[in-house]
Amino acid sequence: MYTTSIAIQVLPDVSDIKKVCSIVDEVIAYIESTGCHYEVGPFETVVEGDFDTLMNIIKRCQEIPIEQGAPSTKAYVKIFHNPAGVLTINEKIDKYRD
Repeated sequence: MYTTSIAIQVLPDVSDIKKVCSIVDEVIAYIESTGCHYEVGPFETVVEGDFDTLMNIIKRCQEIPIEQGAPSTKAYVKIFHNPAGVLTINEKIDKYRD
């Protein structure tokens, strides 16, 4: 059971679109490395897990773009936290998949 889900969109302050994509790819690779269940969408990535783990992921997603050469970064984050559990990604969207 997941207690928290987040949606995060990372926007590195870089004008070269290839560099932006490269940095976002690094962020997604990091999210994958955490072992949390996640799904990449066209505007944001949704991640499920426990609250503390996801807060650490949000923090790290801000650090990676700077390490990759962006002078600054922005992020849009949505958080749903319920100690009793949250609906999973699959419970929310499986009915819309082919």
